[in-house]
Amino acid sequence: MSTVTDRIATGRLAIGRQNIDRPERQAQQTARQATGRQGTAEADNLAVASFLLGLPGLLLFNIVLGPIAITLATLALVRGTNRRGRAVLGLTLGIASLAILAVTTATSHGVLIDISS
Repeated sequence: MSTVTDRIATGRLAIGRQNIDRPERQAQQTARQATGRQGTAEADNLAVASFLLGLPGLLLFNIVLGPIAITLATLALVRGTNRRGRAVLGLTLGIASLAILAVTTATSHGVLIDISS
């Protein structure tokens, strides 16, 4: 008889645990979704920032803005941004700004700024 009462008690205990675990599981799932949304939003912001820094990097401060745009675009792509096109464009602009810097430096024989003129 004690085995029957033990099984019933164990069954009630298991049912009670399931009811307690459900809100905890829902809270954990909600927290994971919020973290996922926050991570995606950060990646989207990185993609936009890489584009906005790569664009003026074509003409001004190539040596600084180019690598920053490349780094931000790479981080955005790795983190899974929803604005993939903007991140790729920022990456392309960053690479182009470094290419322009290299060509400009090579054609001016290594002189970036000529103050004596």
